[in-house]
Amino acid sequence: MDSVRVHAPATVSNVVCGFDCLGFALSEPFDEVVVRRIDEPVVRIIHLDDFALPTEPEKNVAGVALFAMLDALKSSHGFEVEITKHIKPGSGIGSSSASSCGAVFAANRLTGNRFSLHELAEFAMEGEKLASGSRHADNVAPCIFGGFTLVRSTDPLEIVSLDHPPLFATIIHPQIEIKTSEARAILPADIPLAVAIKQWSNLGSLVAAIQKGNTELMFRSMEDHIVEPVRKALIPKFDELKSAAMKAGAIGGGISGSGPSVFAISIDLSIAECVGQAMSRAYAETGIDFNVYVSAIAAQGVRVVATP
Repeated sequence: MDSVRVHAPATVSNVVCGFDCLGFALSEPFDEVVVRRIDEPVVRIIHLDDFALPTEPEKNVAGVALFAMLDALKSSHGFEVEITKHIKPGSGIGSSSASSCGAVFAANRLTGNRFSLHELAEFAMEGEKLASGSRHADNVAPCIFGGFTLVRSTDPLEIVSLDHPPLFATIIHPQIEIKTSEARAILPADIPLAVAIKQWSNLGSLVAAIQKGNTELMFRSMEDHIVEPVRKALIPKFDELKSAAMKAGAIGGGISGSGPSVFAISIDLSIAECVGQAMSRAYAETGIDFNVYVSAIAAQGVRVVATP
């Protein structure tokens, strides 16, 4: 086997009250990543899209993730990576993690599955560090494992996959860019204990609700007292979007990652589509272009779609 093609899904991180630790995978959009083995121990990056991302491997999230893998392999061969991005950089739905996870997942197939999914997540986190300055895994974990994931720890890395009922996500992506590093910079440095207790309680009950399939408890738990109140100012019409989603029947929703995408979760596809229509009507008033995605929450993360 000399090459592997994979689809690496978009992801929603934080899920309102789970900052840097909770996320889920989408069925679409996804990045297409092809990795080929080459005879010299280098990494080459080829982008087949119009996002003008760097192709120098040390400046590319897929490149640094593969460098981490090559260091562990201690191999005389390297990789050529061909990326077609359908997840816009800076969208808030895991664009950087899709590239880095897709690259290491495909490369692992080429090397006989030498590494576990946890080890692949470790490599991909190097891409997140390059993209945002922080070695976090709330997008990486669902991108690789699929479904809902909880990152209990990043040092050492511990990822918990959560059982969940069939659920659907609606994503509205305003065509503006919010850099993750900048969105992190505005977060409060100190949090009052009473506020932190509310946040911990919501996160604990949200995880329990996901596992039990209790959508009423999910609705009550999807409340953020720390991040959303600060970051929502970066997204025009955020409150109107969230209100429109809830009136259309969503269980709950909020900012996807660092934004600008806003997500809502629904119990079936028809409601998720109605939520998309309601959010579209609310956002059309801004005059800002936007994309809408309606997707099942995907049980599978990165997947192989073709090999020679």
